Amino acid sequence: MELKTNHAAPVLTDPAPTISKSRLGIHSSLLPYSQQGAPFSGKYITIPRKKPGKLDDVRSNGWLDAMKSSSPPRKKLNKDFSVEVASDDNDNAYLSWMLKHPSALNFFERITSFARNKKIAVFLDYDGTLSPIVDDPDRALMSDAMRDAVRNVAKYFPTAIISGRNRDKVYKLVGLTELYYAGSHGMDIMGPVTNTDSVNSTDQQGKEVKLFQPAKEFLPMIDEVFRTLVENTKGIKGAKVENHKFCASVHYRNVDEKNWSTIAQRVHDVLKDYPRLRLTHGRKVLEVRPVIEWNKGKAVEFLLESLGLNSRDGVLSIYIGDDRTDEDAFKVLKKKNRGYGILVSPIPKETSAFYSLREPAEVMEFLKALVSWKEQEEAN
Repeated sequence: MELKTNHAAPVLTDPAPTISKSRLGIHSSLLPYSQQGAPFSGKYITIPRKKPGKLDDVRSNGWLDAMKSSSPPRKKLNKDFSVEVASDDNDNAYLSWMLKHPSALNFFERITSFARNKKIAVFLDYDGTLSPIVDDPDRALMSDAMRDAVRNVAKYFPTAIISGRNRDKVYKLVGLTELYYAGSHGMDIMGPVTNTDSVNSTDQQGKEVKLFQPAKEFLPMIDEVFRTLVENTKGIKGAKVENHKFCASVHYRNVDEKNWSTIAQRVHDVLKDYPRLRLTHGRKVLEVRPVIEWNKGKAVEFLLESLGLNSRDGVLSIYIGDDRTDEDAFKVLKKKNRGYGILVSPIPKETSAFYSLREPAEVMEFLKALVSWKEQEEAN
């Protein structure tokens, strides 16, 4: 399928989100429950920039509290997947949260009833969604069964992987040529894109593809910051720095908690010299990203437009992810009445997702159910 879009590259802007004075309502047929309460507040650690380069000290309560909040207290092994869970996983707080964000498996018939006679687009995060969360990011491998499930989904629906990882890396991990891939939180999109800002390239099989890279001017800067972060954190046991091409990630999953303030300070000291970069916070990872109006939500909009699936009434989008960065995509689907966000989490979290799944094993079950439903639809 050829991708066509008139989407222009974003304009550099302050990272602080703009809050609209008007709030878009959501059609009642999309709502699986009565949504009440305060809207999702967002959990990015966005550095205030009243003046370029002006940063808060990392020892302020906000930074360290946010680092701790992304760190469930222990792990257990569930079937073939390593799942982070809190010791009070089955308490009343989680059950109460499930009333607001019910299981996508339990509400599968409702999802498919709304999807009937619509085109479906599927968007998937990788880490914690298709693969387990593990101590070493290089060992976060999806199972063959999960790969088969994703492959079968792609037979029936346009399917994209939108990850914070380097696009080439996640492409190798998934190993499916029939998908669209967006790396670096959507800042590096691969597909047969027709766009004035796209560049020609080839995939690993030598097939010609197009790349849309709205932050390509930042490549030298990110590479420079990556090398500096590697040098400045090499003395911290357990720290791991990755270059995701359009962002640099500093993992502290294996760092002793007493050293978290140290690793944050090292990142702070590097970032203060780069006012065009910002810091965001993921699951036990500090991420340095361009100050650019682009995220996973923008990537979803871009892909829908490129695929000719921009119709609100004729298309249902499903986005499954587990990370704070996936909230941008959840918000796009929710506010624009375009489909369902599904959060993968075994613990209660603030989220703009409609539904939830507990772990990658349930994601695989959901994807298989989606394929079975489609096959039955076509048989009737």
